[in-house]
Amino acid sequence: MPGPGPHMIYALGTGQALMHVSNGRFGPHHCVIYAINAFFGPDIGSFSEWLTSTLGLGRVLGSSVETWIHDPFYYALILGFPISLLYSWVSRIILQKGVLDSFSGVPLTVRQCFLLVFAGSLSHFFLDHLFEENGHSSMYTWILSTGWWKTRAPINPDAVVVISLLCATLIGGFIYIYSETHKVSDEKRISQIMETDRNRCGPILSVVREPDLLG
Repeated sequence: MPGPGPHMIYALGTGQALMHVSNGRFGPHHCVIYAINAFFGPDIGSFSEWLTSTLGLGRVLGSSVETWIHDPFYYALILGFPISLLYSWVSRIILQKGVLDSFSGVPLTVRQCFLLVFAGSLSHFFLDHLFEENGHSSMYTWILSTGWWKTRAPINPDAVVVISLLCATLIGGFIYIYSETHKVSDEKRISQIMETDRNRCGPILSVVREPDLLG
């Protein structure tokens, strides 16, 4: 399956395309929630298994969580409603604070958040299955031959931290681009440019509009 990078790029790219073709009905709030769930949502189960394996604590619990959560339907059915409540609350708060613009000016409802969670989960596994090669990839062959899941997971924790920071930066950059403050600053800059152009063109327009008294 692909790493976090392809998931994030695919999710944000798809979200941007939906924002464009929907003429703003699919807004920045939709895009962020969809991208987070398409990127990391169902991998909460895999991350839990990796974390418990790395720490050596609660391996049975981590393995159980991975079995139930890393699934295109169980993820939405088990965690969909509680995290939709959280997403709806966060959407309202960040809209009030002006952190992230909403083209409609209205925060997301719980129903909208649940649908975005489900869509993100399906998109996540759509990309996973494209890379699985029917289970015949070299990575899966190595896993089946070594049985690494019985011991410490062969993933460097430093790599997890670096990838997490990079993906968080990408999400943060998207939020900054579509923030209310950035939108207001752009509007002020445009109005200043128009005012400057108007002042520069004023004398020219007055000469052009002046009647020809000699004619």
